[in-house]
Amino acid sequence: MKNKTKFCLVACLLILFNIIFAYKVEAKSKRLYVDARSAIAMSSKSKAVLYEKNSDMLIPIASTTKIMTSLIALKYGNLDMKIEISEKAANIHGSQVGYKKGEIITLRELLYGLMLRSGNDAAIAIAEGISGSVNEFLKLMNEYALQIGAINTHFESPHGLDSQYHYSTAYDLALITSKAKENEIFNKIVSSKYVDANEYGFTRSYHNINKILYQIPNANGVKTGYTGGAGKCLVSSIHDEKDDIIIVVLNSNKRWDETKKIYDHIKQNFKFKQIATKGETIDNIVCDRNKNIKLISSEDVIIPVALEENLETKVIKPTNIPRKINSGTPLGRLCIYKNGSLVKTTVLISKDNIDTKIHKNIKEIIKKFLKRS
Repeated sequence: MKNKTKFCLVACLLILFNIIFAYKVEAKSKRLYVDARSAIAMSSKSKAVLYEKNSDMLIPIASTTKIMTSLIALKYGNLDMKIEISEKAANIHGSQVGYKKGEIITLRELLYGLMLRSGNDAAIAIAEGISGSVNEFLKLMNEYALQIGAINTHFESPHGLDSQYHYSTAYDLALITSKAKENEIFNKIVSSKYVDANEYGFTRSYHNINKILYQIPNANGVKTGYTGGAGKCLVSSIHDEKDDIIIVVLNSNKRWDETKKIYDHIKQNFKFKQIATKGETIDNIVCDRNKNIKLISSEDVIIPVALEENLETKVIKPTNIPRKINSGTPLGRLCIYKNGSLVKTTVLISKDNIDTKIHKNIKEIIKKFLKRS
């Protein structure tokens, strides 16, 4: 009887211990839940990932495809070029602006129709106008995707209607968007809530269907999407402090709410720290008593930092210095570490033109100097 009582007591203690232990593990591992098949939040400038869920999953992306379509159009097209709407463009199914066969529309206006109204007719017209055919335009889209690092992306159309080999990932979409946001014209288009035809000289006015522009203060884009295969998708950009936060939610019935949830999570858990300003002197290389090479940052360096994280910086300088250095010559790197791990490297360049009069390795010169002394 005593043994049975002891066994029951031990069993109860073990059960109680497991309950307490399970509670502690859950509390420590508690993280944001997002109702989406795939999602990511990325700092636009640093490309740092602030949140992710299945962000490398290959997935249909619907009309968020048009981010790359507009990026290619801005890269290879002339905004004032006039494009005739073909029968193929006018008859494409899915969302349309309503362009008619034979209409002449500028590329600039087509881009507004593409990004504000999600016009599949605009996508076909842009592809045909720039490359002569959709297939040739797709080559540009897929080549450029690889060039900018979107290696898990493949396009079969400029509009994003469901097809077997048309896919991307949340990570790649964020990367593509951050590249597109380097273009001021792209930013102007996707942040526009309404464009008046008379003001712009367009054939019609355009109202932006992207509700996130009205729901989150400082939201400045980017693109909605929906197909039966992809579900409801949304790529957003929200300006926060000194950077834009790109948020991607794919296949999410609550895409507006989930985007806001991710943004609130980032606001509560991250701060943006500016490490360097473009043109700021970070360090210098001592050549001799009279000459120093000033190393300046080639870009603004802004890093999102979690509240419990620490940043450290390290400057890497070359050991071999050319005799003549022109302003803008890469001469080092600024490395930023977060809790001991490298998270960002930026190029340091020479501020001025300078003749160093150094022909040999700096280390050899130092050795000779030491021998003489």
